[in-house]
Amino acid sequence: MSGHSKWSSIKHKKAATDAKRGALFTKLIKEITIAARNGGGSLETNASLRTAVQKAKGANMPSDNIDRAIKKGTGELPGVVYESMIYEGYGAAGVAILVEVVTDNKNRASAEIRNIFSKKGGNLAGAGSVSWMFSKKGYILVDKGRVEEDKLMDIALNAGAEDMKSEGDSFEIITGPAELETVKQKITDNNIEVQSAEVTMIPGSTIKVTGQDAKSVLALVEALEEHDDVQKVHANFDIPDEELEQTA
Repeated sequence: MSGHSKWSSIKHKKAATDAKRGALFTKLIKEITIAARNGGGSLETNASLRTAVQKAKGANMPSDNIDRAIKKGTGELPGVVYESMIYEGYGAAGVAILVEVVTDNKNRASAEIRNIFSKKGGNLAGAGSVSWMFSKKGYILVDKGRVEEDKLMDIALNAGAEDMKSEGDSFEIITGPAELETVKQKITDNNIEVQSAEVTMIPGSTIKVTGQDAKSVLALVEALEEHDDVQKVHANFDIPDEELEQTA
């Protein structure tokens, strides 16, 4: 997971200074709308909505935007009807890739995602081809400079985390999806800053990728992430930190 955690950290830093904030807000609004549609508009009872709203607040999205997105999801306000889909495929060196898409035009999104895979040296695969390699988990990153390892491990495990690892300059905490918010809250209650926290798909095993294959995989992943309809991209690459930094 070292490559995956490093890439997550890099993406978090990029998002914080991303000039295309409008594109980020669009993705977050879709996530909030879908969560509200699927689980209702109450933050108390809808964990997915709570997580989506926290991400939006972390990106400094205005409260009015958040409220409108929730109301569009629950039907209190008229809005676009979004569909959620998962695309599965492979990148260079056989890296498995899962793409979460939320769109108002399924045919357009499908054609454009297929085109990205083709142009960037990957290929789409059938449903179930790679999804079996991933498990849905809560994923938290904490900068090593913020806390001692033993203290963080004690807090995280007592709060219900499943595992904690030291990766590069970060601590990586894995939780069940339902425990993510509880563990994150316990960490922040101890005045420890969290780099990022999200429900994601964690690969059961990784593929070591270097050189041109690494550049090709990252180009594919980044092109997918930049697509307006793509919410999240998950992959099982393990690329050395120095190559990730150079590419980023």
